Amino acid sequence: MEKIAIIGAGGFGREVKTLIDSINQLSNQFDLIGFFDDNIDKGTLINGLKVLGGLTDLNKIDYKLNIAIGIGVPEIKQKIISCINNTNVSYPNLIHPSVLISKDDVSLGKGNIICAGNILTCNINLEDFITLNLCCTVGHDTKIASYSSFMPSVNISGEVDINQSVYVGTGAKIINQLSIGENTIVGAGAVVAKSLPANCTAVGIPAKPIKFH
Repeated sequence: MEKIAIIGAGGFGREVKTLIDSINQLSNQFDLIGFFDDNIDKGTLINGLKVLGGLTDLNKIDYKLNIAIGIGVPEIKQKIISCINNTNVSYPNLIHPSVLISKDDVSLGKGNIICAGNILTCNINLEDFITLNLCCTVGHDTKIASYSSFMPSVNISGEVDINQSVYVGTGAKIINQLSIGENTIVGAGAVVAKSLPANCTAVGIPAKPIKFH
């Protein structure tokens, strides 16, 4: 089995543990050794696993180790990845056994986490370190750039172009043939019926920017 650890021992990090457990129930693929978290004392026991230290400790690892990013905030994911300089570290795609993915031209980069109940249809491109939380759908000819995160039950229609580090809240819907600019936040329950610019927070039905950042 391949050794794996999770960065982040908060709520989503613990959910990633359950995802890895589900993968292992199907086939013993990973030896889950613990968490790395800069904000929790080394040696703390969480859901049966120890906190192994922080990013400094991770960068000292002298053996091959897979890493899962158990954090949902895009800018924090990006910052963490930029701080890891250990060539022993790899980033596998973690896909729950219940996920439905078409065999027709669905491409994945690295470090993506796709939780239970997701459906990805056809001709889809996911770059790196994307989080699809529980029960999301991704339609045909959709492109999602790195570090973006989608909370539970987000529906993405076909031919949608989502740029880097976008965060979409629980239950939001994105209509087909639209684009969302980088670093934009879409509020929970919003319906995106028109393309959104970069660096804004958009809420409502239909979703409209309420501030820029």
